[in-house]
Amino acid sequence: MSKTKTAQPELDTPTDLDAAGVAKVSTALNTLLADAFALYLKTKNFHWHISGRHFRDYHLLLDEQSDQIFATTDQLAERVRKIGGTTVRSIGHIAKLQTLKDNDEKFVPPREMLRELMEDNKKVAAAMRKAHKVCDDAEDVASASLLENFIDETERRTWFLFEATRQEGGNEA
Repeated sequence: MSKTKTAQPELDTPTDLDAAGVAKVSTALNTLLADAFALYLKTKNFHWHISGRHFRDYHLLLDEQSDQIFATTDQLAERVRKIGGTTVRSIGHIAKLQTLKDNDEKFVPPREMLRELMEDNKKVAAAMRKAHKVCDDAEDVASASLLENFIDETERRTWFLFEATRQEGGNEA
């Protein structure tokens, strides 16, 4: 069986996964990594620019969530390297891979911020499930296992954002 290199010889980490599997898993994980950076920055942006009567609660919620999202980036990138792939190298590379849309608006009402983040987290969870299937197909149990925990964390963020934006008695959150 010929092995197609996915990295320069100096970066070609030994693995028992086949080259095609490494390439597919690396692609899936790098897309998730790009989206994690995009979601992290959007969450931080909204954290910095939140306003209104629930400022403190939302500010703290978004700070907690951005920390959690950022914590996934190193694990995703290192997983790609552990299997012999290469990972993102720049903001430009991230921009090419990300599937989530940035938000550069000068002002976004708080409820819209939280709803947008909720939808983005839902998209990330769906993408993680697809990446999990890629990992399963490549018999990369460790990457699949990592994604299982990240899916749970992402669903929790989605739930919290949903609850924070519910309208009670006609009042907007």
